[in-house]
Amino acid sequence: MIPTNSDAVSAPPAAPGEAAKRMLPWLVAVAFFMESLDTTILNTAVPAIAKALEIAPLSMKAVLSSYTLSLAVFIPISGWMADRFGTRRVFASAIGLFTLGSFLCGISSNIHVLVGCRVLQGCGGAMMVPVGRLTMVRTFPKSELIRAMSFVAIPGLIGPMLGPIAGGLIVGYFHWRVIFFINLPIGLLGLYMVYRHLPNYREENTHPLDVLGLILFGSGIALLSYVLEVFGEHTLSGRAMLVLLAISAACLTAYGVRATRVKFPLLRLPLFRIRTFRASVSGSFFTRLGIGGIPFLFPLLYQVGLGFTPIQSGLLMMPQALAAMSLKMTMPAILRRLGYRQVLISNTLILGALILLFATIGAGTPVWLIVTEVFVFGFFTSLQYTSMNTLVYADVTEEQTSSASTIASTMQQMSISFGVATASLATAFFIPDRFNSNAAEMIHGIHRAFLCLGGLTILSTIVFHELKAEDGDNVSRHKPLQHVG
Repeated sequence: MIPTNSDAVSAPPAAPGEAAKRMLPWLVAVAFFMESLDTTILNTAVPAIAKALEIAPLSMKAVLSSYTLSLAVFIPISGWMADRFGTRRVFASAIGLFTLGSFLCGISSNIHVLVGCRVLQGCGGAMMVPVGRLTMVRTFPKSELIRAMSFVAIPGLIGPMLGPIAGGLIVGYFHWRVIFFINLPIGLLGLYMVYRHLPNYREENTHPLDVLGLILFGSGIALLSYVLEVFGEHTLSGRAMLVLLAISAACLTAYGVRATRVKFPLLRLPLFRIRTFRASVSGSFFTRLGIGGIPFLFPLLYQVGLGFTPIQSGLLMMPQALAAMSLKMTMPAILRRLGYRQVLISNTLILGALILLFATIGAGTPVWLIVTEVFVFGFFTSLQYTSMNTLVYADVTEEQTSSASTIASTMQQMSISFGVATASLATAFFIPDRFNSNAAEMIHGIHRAFLCLGGLTILSTIVFHELKAEDGDNVSRHKPLQHVG
């Protein structure tokens, strides 16, 4: 049945055929590949870029988190943009903007310019992943969503697998700027595929954009992230940081009040009344606070702490992505067998325990043991992300998918940005002098950070306890065991 109300999603000129449905996951994966490759290459190159720009390695968190922060700020308008201008046009513009930002990052001369260009990249990335995910949700029925999302993630996970070693090779044999130039041919390929294969979903009548809400929400999040960035760097006084925190809280509170009073808010907070949506989004936020900073800490541990080369560091980071990719197709079967509640509770506890275990990695740890721990962590991390990302849509209606995708993506990027800042803060807290720390002090600080992040991840399990055993069964196709009396 085709919706007739003004808020409904208009059907495309023709429903996507089987050929288009086969190509769509690969197309969306190009966007995922660009983002994941960019992030994982950059993680490996953090020490080298810090040395080239003459800054402390921990200060590179601004380059990483500025990108994810800009995602969090601009993702809220991605759903509105897709509804207003069509998924094809917005997706193509996003890839173009991301590619331009990558080029400008590659020619940056100092960290301040680099951070600014990363924000520009984030503006493009803010549209790519949410609009791609939204297109997938509108193309595939819920019963096929896990399979489709898992298929998308497989080529998308090639980026994390190639990223660490590619970053190591580039830093070792070329120049760190090449890291950003790699996105240029990938972006051009993505633009070509968009215009040939991406379905164009749009609404005939779109509601007005909540500009004031965007300003309040964006300002609140940006100020909060900035305080986390400068905390411990002694560039602002304690009083100044308290003032900024107060302004941030005021902006976010004002947005929360506004969202309940306007007809078309930037983020539709009433969606949090849906139990599965609330648990998946809030659980994703708190879980990623713990695990989001791990990719930032590993290169520092390997290169600054243990003295590995960038290439060796990249090789040691590959098992995480390799596990996620090679075992991805087992995840729908796991969810079908156990259900969302059991998977999310047990999996989060396992992830927390694994992060605690990372605190034992030192100069005498055998390489095979490091590889094993990272491989296992990669599998459970991928299972966690697949579970949380698909549970979001379990009980939302077709008309709510755009808003649900926007909120889920926004909270996800906020948590990653805050996760990197949390990891950096936890490390810096245990290092006497982050500018002149030796290898032993760096290892000590990172180990203590692992303990903090592992404990935070374990605590996040509490969020998933509100789920019921049957929640999400329409997505996972889980069939509870029937007890015969």
